[in-house]
Amino acid sequence: MAKPAKAADFLAKMNLGAEPEAPPPAPAVTAAPAAKSPRRETPKPVVKAPGASRQGLKHIGAYLDRETVEKIALLRARLDLDNSELVRHAIERLYAAEGAKRKFGDA
Repeated sequence: MAKPAKAADFLAKMNLGAEPEAPPPAPAVTAAPAAKSPRRETPKPVVKAPGASRQGLKHIGAYLDRETVEKIALLRARLDLDNSELVRHAIERLYAAEGAKRKFGDA
């Protein structure tokens, strides 16, 4: 059985017409600073059930221009709401306004 060629041999054969390049200088090895504590803390894994917080919910998306996105960002900051809460709040207000119009015959 033939011995597999090393990567350097392969690359050398690929550059048959070219002059061989000098290998790059090896990086200087420096000692790492000593740690204050010999004990390493490993982060605790966070385990979440996939989609548990979105169980029974429906995603609704929209393509919006830059101006509208900026308005949304300002409202999110001023009202301290996330996107879902902000959309829910806006829909509830619009729905209530439409209901009031129908009650008073303004529709």
